[in-house]
Amino acid sequence: MDKKIYILGISAFYHDSAACIIENGKILAAAQEERFTRVKHERSFPKEAIRYCLSEANISIKDIELVAFYDQPWLKFDRLIKTYFAYAPDGFLSFSKAIPQWIKKKLWVDRIIKNELSYKGKVLYPEHHESHAASAFFPSPYEKAAVLTIDGVGEWATASWGVGEYNNIKIENELHFPHSLGLLYTAFTTYTGFRANSGEYKVMGLAPYGKPKYKEKILDNLMDLKEDGSFRLNMKYFNYCQGLTMTSEAFHDLLGGPPREPESKLTQREMDLARSVQEVVEEVMLRMARHVRKETGEKYLCLAGGVALNCVANGKILRERIFDDIWIQPAAGDAGGALGAALYAWYQIMDKPRMLNGQKDFQKGSYLGPSFSQKEIEQWLKEERIPYKKEDPEKIPSLAAEQLVDGKVVGWFNGRMEFGPRALGARSILGDSRSPETQSTLNLKIKYRESFRPFAPSCLAEDVSEYFELYRESPYMLLVAPVKKSRRIKQAEDHQKLFGIELLNIPRSDIPAVTHVDYSARIQTVSKDDNPQYYQLIREFKKQTGYGVIVNTSFNVRGEPIVCTFQDAYRCFMRTEMDVLFLENFVMFKREQPEITEDKDWRKEFVLD
Repeated sequence: MDKKIYILGISAFYHDSAACIIENGKILAAAQEERFTRVKHERSFPKEAIRYCLSEANISIKDIELVAFYDQPWLKFDRLIKTYFAYAPDGFLSFSKAIPQWIKKKLWVDRIIKNELSYKGKVLYPEHHESHAASAFFPSPYEKAAVLTIDGVGEWATASWGVGEYNNIKIENELHFPHSLGLLYTAFTTYTGFRANSGEYKVMGLAPYGKPKYKEKILDNLMDLKEDGSFRLNMKYFNYCQGLTMTSEAFHDLLGGPPREPESKLTQREMDLARSVQEVVEEVMLRMARHVRKETGEKYLCLAGGVALNCVANGKILRERIFDDIWIQPAAGDAGGALGAALYAWYQIMDKPRMLNGQKDFQKGSYLGPSFSQKEIEQWLKEERIPYKKEDPEKIPSLAAEQLVDGKVVGWFNGRMEFGPRALGARSILGDSRSPETQSTLNLKIKYRESFRPFAPSCLAEDVSEYFELYRESPYMLLVAPVKKSRRIKQAEDHQKLFGIELLNIPRSDIPAVTHVDYSARIQTVSKDDNPQYYQLIREFKKQTGYGVIVNTSFNVRGEPIVCTFQDAYRCFMRTEMDVLFLENFVMFKREQPEITEDKDWRKEFVLD
C-alpha cells in the first residue's frame, strides 16, 4: 500500500472528549482533551488533542482523508425528543436546559469540524456502539471474536453484542434506553454521594467494605433481569429520563433514605449499597457473557463501553472461563470511541485488510500520547532555575528503585503519555508495595482523596502468578484478581470481628499496599517490549528487595486529570508531599526545591512543534 491514508477520529460533547489519528490502520496517536485543558472529563470539542495528534503524525489537516465522529447526533437527538415527549410535562425543566445546547452546537458536528479545523473533506458517523465495538475488536489480537459493549447510553443502545471477523463487525442484538446497566450504576454512584460519570470507580473500590444487603431489593424492585442478561428497569425508581437527578423519591424510599451529601462522612450503609449494586452488575455481565458465548460459539471476547472499565466484573468473566480469553479496550469509555470511529471507517467502511500481530494487540501498550525531549525539559529547568541532577538514562531505573526501597514516594514521568483512564508507568506516582503505610501516605499526602481507595500493583509480566491468582498478562490494569493465598496474612481473632472502614489499615498480605480488604488487586503487568524503562525500574526493585511488584497510581491530585507535560508534573510534585521526581533522566528532590506560588502557570510554555 503505497499511499498513506490518514483518518482522524473524534469524540466530543458528553464526557471524555478525545481524538486519534490512524495511518493505513496503524494507530499513530490518541489523547483525551482533558490532559491539555486540565479540566477533568473535558467534554468540549477536542481542539488541543487534535492539534497534538496532527503534530505527532507530522501532518496537517489537509492530509486527512476522512474524519470519523463517534456517534450519530441526529439519532441521539431523536431519542432525547421522544423521551421528553413520553414524560411530558414532567421533563420541561430538563428539556429547557438541554435543547439550547443541541440547537446551538451538538446537532451541527459537520459545521463545527469544518470551522474549527478548516477541514473540507467528508465526515463519517458510525453509531455510538459501533464505535465501541470497533475499538474493542480491531486493536485486539484475535482474527475472530465475540464483541460485547456496555455503557450508559449512545443514541438508543445501552449494550450490544455481535461478532468481529477479520475486518468486519456485525452487531447481532442491542439493549435500548432507558434500560441501562451503566445508568443503574451511575444512579447508585450519585445516591452514595459521588459524581456521575466520574465517581463510578469509587463505588467499585468501596464495595469490598460492605455486604450485599440491598442486592435482592435491586433485583426484586429496580430491574427485571432475564437469564440472557437482558433486563428492564422499573422507571418509577429513576429520574434521568425527565429530571435533573438520577434517582426518584420512590428509589430513596425503597432504599431507606435520601442520597448521601457529597463529601459527608461515609457510613456502612453506603458501603453496603456499593457492594449490592456491584454484585448486581457482575451478575448481569456474567449472564450477558454466557449468552454471547452460547449464541456465537466464539472462543474469545472483546469488551468496550464505560461499564467495561469495571475491572472486578472483568476479572470474574475471565475466572469463570466463559471464554478462552478476553481483551478489553484500555480507553473503554467515550474517549475510546474516537479510536473506534477511525478504525471503523478504515476497516468496515473502506474495507481495508487487517493484519494480525500474533498474540499481541495493536494498542502499543496504550502509550499513544505526547512525549518530550531531554533538550526541551533541560532548557525549561534551567530557565526556571529548578535544582536538578542529570543522570545517565541507564541508571535512572536503579536510582528510582533505591528511592522506593528507602520509603520515598516517587513521581515518574517517562515516554509517551497513556491513552485511557489508567496510569501505566508513563505518568505515574510510585510507592513500595511492601509497606503498610504506603496506602495512607499516598491517599492523604499525595492524592488528597478518600482513604478507602485502593492502589494498583505494577508487576513484572513474568512474575504475575507469583503474587496473584492470575495466569496471563494484564497490561492495561483492567482485571482484578485475588492475591495468592500463600502471601496472605492470617487475621487475628479480634480483626475478624471488624467490618467496613475498620478493615482499612490491617495488613492483609506481604504486599499490603496493593492488597484490598477482600484480598483483591487491580493488576498491571509490565513487559519489556511495551515499556522498557518502567520494566527495568521494577526489575531493579526486585533485585534490591526480592519483590517484583510496586505501587502504581496516576500522576495527579484529586479532581485533576493525569499530568500531560513535564510542567504539569513538576507543579503536581510541588503541590504534594512527593519526595522525588524523575522527568525522563532528570531527578529532582523535594528538599532541594524552592517554594513556588500556587498560581504559577507554565501552560503557555507548552508548544507542540
